[in-house]
Amino acid sequence: MKYTTLCYIEKENKYLMLYRNKKKNDMNQGKWLGVGGHKEEGESIEECLLREVYEETGLKLLNYELCGKLHFYIDDFYEVSYLYKSTEFEGNLIDCDEGRLEWVIKNEILNLPLWEGDYLFLNKLLNNEPYFEMKLVYKNDCLKEWELL
Repeated sequence: MKYTTLCYIEKENKYLMLYRNKKKNDMNQGKWLGVGGHKEEGESIEECLLREVYEETGLKLLNYELCGKLHFYIDDFYEVSYLYKSTEFEGNLIDCDEGRLEWVIKNEILNLPLWEGDYLFLNKLLNNEPYFEMKLVYKNDCLKEWELL
Protein backbone atom coordinates (compact mmCIF):
# COMPACT_ATOMS: atom_id res chain seq x y z
CA MET A 1 0.00 0.00 0.00
CA LYS A 2 1.19 3.51 -0.83
CA TYR A 3 0.23 6.81 0.78
CA THR A 4 -0.01 10.02 -1.18
CA THR A 5 -1.23 13.58 -0.85
CA LEU A 6 -3.33 15.55 -3.31
CA CYS A 7 -3.81 19.30 -2.88
CA TYR A 8 -5.98 21.86 -4.62
CA ILE A 9 -4.57 25.34 -4.03
CA GLU A 10 -7.11 28.13 -4.43
CA LYS A 11 -6.59 31.72 -5.56
CA GLU A 12 -9.19 34.17 -6.93
CA ASN A 13 -11.83 31.48 -7.55
CA LYS A 14 -9.27 29.30 -9.35
CA TYR A 15 -7.48 26.07 -8.46
CA LEU A 16 -3.88 25.42 -9.38
CA MET A 17 -3.95 22.41 -11.70
CA LEU A 18 -1.15 20.32 -13.16
CA TYR A 19 -1.47 19.07 -16.73
CA ARG A 20 0.69 15.93 -16.85
CA ASN A 21 2.58 16.04 -20.14
CA LYS A 22 6.33 15.78 -19.43
CA LYS A 23 7.22 12.40 -17.92
CA LYS A 24 7.66 9.26 -19.99
CA ASN A 25 5.49 6.26 -19.08
CA ASP A 26 3.28 8.46 -16.87
CA MET A 27 -0.02 6.80 -15.99
CA ASN A 28 -1.43 10.34 -15.61
CA GLN A 29 -0.29 11.47 -19.10
CA GLY A 30 -2.82 13.87 -20.65
CA LYS A 31 -4.80 14.34 -17.42
CA TRP A 32 -5.23 17.36 -15.16
CA LEU A 33 -4.57 16.81 -11.45
CA GLY A 34 -4.05 18.69 -8.26
CA VAL A 35 -0.50 18.74 -6.91
CA GLY A 36 1.06 16.29 -4.50
CA GLY A 37 2.71 12.93 -4.48
CA HIS A 38 4.05 9.93 -2.63
CA LYS A 39 4.91 9.88 1.06
CA GLU A 40 8.53 9.02 1.79
CA GLU A 41 9.58 6.66 4.57
CA GLY A 42 9.67 8.37 7.97
CA GLU A 43 7.65 11.31 6.70
CA SER A 44 4.24 12.31 8.09
CA ILE A 45 1.34 12.97 5.73
CA GLU A 46 1.56 16.70 6.47
CA GLU A 47 5.31 16.72 5.80
CA CYS A 48 4.64 14.93 2.52
CA LEU A 49 1.99 17.51 1.58
CA LEU A 50 4.27 20.46 2.26
CA ARG A 51 7.29 18.90 0.53
CA GLU A 52 5.41 17.73 -2.56
CA VAL A 53 3.60 21.05 -3.03
CA TYR A 54 6.87 22.95 -2.71
CA GLU A 55 8.78 20.61 -5.04
CA GLU A 56 6.10 20.71 -7.75
CA THR A 57 5.08 24.38 -7.51
CA GLY A 58 7.63 26.42 -5.55
CA LEU A 59 4.82 27.47 -3.20
CA LYS A 60 4.94 27.17 0.58
CA LEU A 61 1.52 26.44 2.08
CA LEU A 62 0.62 28.69 5.01
CA ASN A 63 -2.63 26.89 5.76
CA TYR A 64 -4.33 23.75 4.52
CA GLU A 65 -7.41 21.71 5.30
CA LEU A 66 -7.84 17.95 5.11
CA CYS A 67 -11.01 17.48 3.05
CA GLY A 68 -11.08 13.76 2.52
CA LYS A 69 -9.40 10.43 2.13
CA LEU A 70 -9.44 8.60 -1.19
CA HIS A 71 -8.95 4.83 -1.40
CA PHE A 72 -7.75 3.95 -4.90
CA TYR A 73 -7.83 0.34 -6.05
CA ILE A 74 -6.07 0.25 -9.41
CA ASP A 75 -5.92 -3.27 -10.83
CA ASP A 76 -3.88 -5.06 -8.10
CA PHE A 77 -2.56 -1.86 -6.53
CA TYR A 78 -3.95 -0.05 -3.44
CA GLU A 79 -3.21 3.58 -2.60
CA VAL A 80 -4.60 5.91 0.06
CA SER A 81 -4.53 9.58 -0.89
CA TYR A 82 -5.16 12.40 1.57
CA LEU A 83 -7.11 15.18 -0.13
CA TYR A 84 -6.34 18.77 0.90
CA LYS A 85 -7.18 22.27 -0.14
CA SER A 86 -5.30 25.45 0.68
CA THR A 87 -6.12 29.14 0.35
CA GLU A 88 -2.97 30.69 1.82
CA PHE A 89 0.51 30.29 0.43
CA GLU A 90 3.63 32.25 -0.41
CA GLY A 91 6.24 32.06 -3.12
CA ASN A 92 6.33 32.08 -6.91
CA LEU A 93 5.40 29.29 -9.27
CA ILE A 94 8.27 27.33 -10.78
CA ASP A 95 8.43 25.11 -13.85
CA CYS A 96 7.27 21.65 -12.86
CA ASP A 97 9.14 18.69 -14.30
CA GLU A 98 5.93 16.63 -14.41
CA GLY A 99 3.81 18.98 -16.50
CA ARG A 100 2.33 22.44 -16.93
CA LEU A 101 0.92 24.32 -13.93
CA GLU A 102 -2.07 26.53 -14.61
CA TRP A 103 -4.64 28.45 -12.57
CA VAL A 104 -8.02 27.16 -13.77
CA ILE A 105 -11.35 28.81 -12.99
CA LYS A 106 -13.14 26.49 -10.57
CA ASN A 107 -16.33 26.16 -12.60
CA GLU A 108 -14.28 25.07 -15.66
CA ILE A 109 -12.35 22.26 -13.95
CA LEU A 110 -14.98 19.58 -14.52
CA ASN A 111 -14.67 20.25 -18.28
CA LEU A 112 -11.00 19.19 -18.29
CA PRO A 113 -9.73 15.68 -19.09
CA LEU A 114 -9.60 14.09 -15.63
CA TRP A 115 -9.64 10.59 -14.26
CA GLU A 116 -13.28 9.43 -13.99
CA GLY A 117 -13.18 9.31 -10.21
CA ASP A 118 -11.72 12.82 -9.99
CA TYR A 119 -15.02 14.25 -11.25
CA LEU A 120 -16.71 12.64 -8.23
CA PHE A 121 -14.45 13.95 -5.47
CA LEU A 122 -13.80 17.30 -7.17
CA ASN A 123 -17.55 17.92 -7.28
CA LYS A 124 -17.62 17.48 -3.49
CA LEU A 125 -14.57 19.71 -3.06
CA LEU A 126 -15.98 22.43 -5.34
CA ASN A 127 -19.25 22.38 -3.37
CA ASN A 128 -17.39 22.72 -0.04
CA GLU A 129 -18.90 19.49 1.27
CA PRO A 130 -17.66 18.28 4.67
CA TYR A 131 -14.90 15.71 5.13
CA PHE A 132 -15.56 12.46 3.25
CA GLU A 133 -13.91 9.17 2.40
CA MET A 134 -14.35 7.58 -1.00
CA LYS A 135 -13.43 4.22 -2.50
CA LEU A 136 -12.56 4.24 -6.22
CA VAL A 137 -11.95 0.97 -8.08
CA TYR A 138 -10.24 1.07 -11.48
CA LYS A 139 -9.62 -1.75 -13.95
CA ASN A 140 -7.62 -1.04 -17.11
CA ASP A 141 -7.78 2.73 -16.45
CA CYS A 142 -11.61 2.70 -16.25
CA LEU A 143 -13.63 3.42 -13.12
CA LYS A 144 -15.59 0.26 -12.38
CA GLU A 145 -16.98 1.03 -8.94
CA TRP A 146 -17.07 3.77 -6.35
CA GLU A 147 -18.71 4.42 -3.00
CA LEU A 148 -18.65 6.83 -0.11
CA LEU A 149 -17.30 5.21 3.04
